[in-house]
Amino acid sequence: MTVPTSAAAGLDATAIRADFPVLAERVHERPLVYLDNAATSQKPRAVIDALQTYYETYNANIHRGLHALSERATAEYEDARSRVARFINAAHSHEVIFTRGTTEAINLVARGWGDESVGEGDEILLTEMEHHSNLVPWQMLAKRRGASLRYIPMDIEGRIDLEAYARMFGPRTRLVAVTHMSNVLGTITPAAELIQIAHQHDVPVLLDAAQSIPHLPVDVQALDADFVAFSGHKMLGPTGIGVLYGREALLDAMEPLFGGGSMIRVVELHQSTWTVLPYKLEGGTPNIAGAIGLGAAVDYLQTVGMPAVTSHEHELTEYALSLLSDLDGVRLFGPRDATDRGGVISFYVGDVHPHDVGTLLDADGIAVRAGHHCAQPLMRKLGVAATARASLYLYNTAAEVDCLADGIARAKAFFE
Repeated sequence: MTVPTSAAAGLDATAIRADFPVLAERVHERPLVYLDNAATSQKPRAVIDALQTYYETYNANIHRGLHALSERATAEYEDARSRVARFINAAHSHEVIFTRGTTEAINLVARGWGDESVGEGDEILLTEMEHHSNLVPWQMLAKRRGASLRYIPMDIEGRIDLEAYARMFGPRTRLVAVTHMSNVLGTITPAAELIQIAHQHDVPVLLDAAQSIPHLPVDVQALDADFVAFSGHKMLGPTGIGVLYGREALLDAMEPLFGGGSMIRVVELHQSTWTVLPYKLEGGTPNIAGAIGLGAAVDYLQTVGMPAVTSHEHELTEYALSLLSDLDGVRLFGPRDATDRGGVISFYVGDVHPHDVGTLLDADGIAVRAGHHCAQPLMRKLGVAATARASLYLYNTAAEVDCLADGIARAKAFFE
């Protein structure tokens, strides 16, 4: 097998690693091998410095203050919004709504758009591989409104049957909500085709892009996307900050999820009117530091270049799949072809429970995830209660993949 090199990928992972202080840590007296990026990514010094600078030099609330600190904080917050808009190629910065994360972004659509647009007898199309955050809000909406959920046919590797999908649309179809990349299988769904088919029936599409935007170039205008939700902490940014992108007309028609400060135009004793986008949907004091940190993360990713990130991860994923598939008794989930997937690799080791595998790998300093990954319906489809999961990012190396394979082999031998 060919071991990937930084030069081949167009990305110097060794140099990049120097930007991430935590990667120099040792765990159980061993070098940290961090392979839990699908859960949360590590933060470069540039993001950490941006947070520290905000808190040390211009910490203040935004939008209404007339003093210098507030004006600078407002400018930095709104500049972060503009940088995120450019990163995903939104037509307008006010189409970027800051949220606490993907979960809040999807719930914002389910409440603000769904309660107004979905009624009794209507249908929402999903897949069985959705994260709970792109499943439970629609279950709740269906219960509130008397609607139903239908599931798009897919194979065991998460490949969607586009012909069957096209036949599912009817006069009561109101929304398609689908992951752009599975957090369990790594499958990259054909978002452009899904959206094009839905639009032929005047049905909007929400993309859960929590796993895709950190790893792939995503152009919301090229995709013709209606709603896109993602989280900062999976793309080198802070926790507690996320984004809902939406078409201006759709966002403008939505009712706010949160009522309070900042989102109003006029408040009277018995009624209120809402202000303009994006503030209408950002009630209360926002995560100012989080937004500023996300802006710094976007700058970092753009400096590296998203095509380089994708290429590097593709080569690492190919290498990992080749290496792990050679291990006796290891079952891999998701597409076998790395071109159809991102760097999320779920696996099962013989008869060993994934939690035990994760614990033994941790003893070697290797951080992976173990559990149902907030995807219980998919676990049932796969015929397992849980899996172990390694997930790659721009700072991971082939040597770390070797450590993972060696650790899995030791874990298997331990239980034999």
